[in-house]
Amino acid sequence: MADVETTKSLNGLLNGIAQLVYYNNAEITEELLKNELYPDLTPEEFRAMHEKMKGLLKSIAAANMDQAQLEAFLTAQTRKQGTGGVSAEQAAALSRFWKSHRARVRESLLGQSRWEPGLKGLTWRVDLQTSASRGGAANIPVALVELELGRAGEDSDFVCLEFDEAKVNQVLKKMAEIQESIDTIVHRS
Repeated sequence: MADVETTKSLNGLLNGIAQLVYYNNAEITEELLKNELYPDLTPEEFRAMHEKMKGLLKSIAAANMDQAQLEAFLTAQTRKQGTGGVSAEQAAALSRFWKSHRARVRESLLGQSRWEPGLKGLTWRVDLQTSASRGGAANIPVALVELELGRAGEDSDFVCLEFDEAKVNQVLKKMAEIQESIDTIVHRS
């Protein structure tokens, strides 16, 4: 019976950590988890367990471990000596938790890493300017770019940009510089 209660408490702790860290549920606090799940532990003992489980979940989630990676990771954790490792029961609970929550945690992490508002769409075309507002030359090619910006589930905002040939070349040059910077970072890693 004690093993069932231990397993339930650990599952509750893992779910509580996920609610707090990944699902942004402000109603779940460390104090609530301690009082509801581990009332017999001292605050220091609970904090140590909480931090260990939270750290393990963060490692598993950051790597988006598949089942084979998770099994290898948990096997290594169970073989650790001292307080740094996990018990077989804890490893089994972590495995069950990750199996059922992997997709939702991953989606949450992706959502937290997105810049908002995001680019939802982009359209462009090249037109000929048939007349100038100040009597300048006509039939000059211009690029018209329309950006659709917004958050998921909300109405979009539209930004319209007009570029002459010189501005298009400047944008292309900046994009090439950005690509070079990214390539430098990627090849260095």
